[in-house]
Amino acid sequence: MNTVNLGSGVQTCFVSNQATRSRSIPIPRSSTFGPFKRFGLPVVAFPTKSRPVSSVPLISSVLTREDTIKEEEQDPQKPTFDFKSYMVQKANSVNQALDAAVSLREPLKIHEAMRYSLLAGGKRVRPVLCIAACELVGGHESTAMPAACAVEMIHTMSLIHDDLPCMDNDDLRRGKPTNHKVFGEDIAVLAGDALLSFAFEHMSASTIGVTPERIVRAVGELAKSIGTEGLVAGQVVDISSEGLADVGLDHLEFIHIHKTAVLLECSVVLGAILGGGSDEEVEKLRTFARNIGLLFQVVDDILDVTKSSQELGKTAGKDLVSDKATYPKLMGIEKSKQFAERLKNNAVEQLQGFDMDKAAPLIALANYIAYRQN
Repeated sequence: MNTVNLGSGVQTCFVSNQATRSRSIPIPRSSTFGPFKRFGLPVVAFPTKSRPVSSVPLISSVLTREDTIKEEEQDPQKPTFDFKSYMVQKANSVNQALDAAVSLREPLKIHEAMRYSLLAGGKRVRPVLCIAACELVGGHESTAMPAACAVEMIHTMSLIHDDLPCMDNDDLRRGKPTNHKVFGEDIAVLAGDALLSFAFEHMSASTIGVTPERIVRAVGELAKSIGTEGLVAGQVVDISSEGLADVGLDHLEFIHIHKTAVLLECSVVLGAILGGGSDEEVEKLRTFARNIGLLFQVVDDILDVTKSSQELGKTAGKDLVSDKATYPKLMGIEKSKQFAERLKNNAVEQLQGFDMDKAAPLIALANYIAYRQN
């Protein structure tokens, strides 16, 4: 059974990216996100220190060794949260559920292709976010698991399609040959299509103990997140922007909010809805997820130019080779780093008012996304 690889380091190394690519198209003026408008971040100067969040339990596994020792010396009785064990346990549960949901059956070839990418490992951040949000508002892992699997199926679909020659034309994903390299482009397209459709079937048919109204609401959230107001919108604008030299921050943010962040946001919102969260709780968690969703991409842009393909498990340096607009390229390394830190802190602030013990996994996930190494 595949398990999650979290790594031990948390300090991301930032180096300059000299890439400059684009081919821009107009983006909707009504974009509800703006890195400096929605999150209140000035374009030129960022504060060097972030506002601390009170009453947050120590997340020892996402701190440096020095910080951990320092914290424990200050308050040796302070409770710790074992983030690595939590992620391994949850990821194993998700892997088992995915294995059971997409079994090997006729037609064999399409199910082999679906399982090849779906069970290829990965950190399972999206399904774990779904489960953690559900548990935070009083729900149970079993309640969220079908939705968590559905989100991972759709995420896997997006990776299969993204790797195709007509899209990013990538040969490596999660350290293995991409789906179309193993099964051919035709089967890869169909495997992605099958995962997309089955995700909705699985979530709607397998979720137990939740009112029909909440299931319908969750289905609507998931559908919206991957359509022309979500994932597809981000992909289209991204493709249409290739070769342009005038891509600005608002344009870049539109792409990443819709292409990457929206599915992370949906994961959290689904968990909150199915777990019985109030409208206020759902919206607070939505804002939390928007911040970490954009944070994920800011860090991804930096890792692309600071890590090797072996370290990342996918082709490194693609942004540089394709002269692609990235946060480091448009903002500079230091401001990108400060932007990421601010997004992380903005996310954690949304968890104020929740039970901090139950919020510990989400706080740790925010830290992990900020300081991940792959």
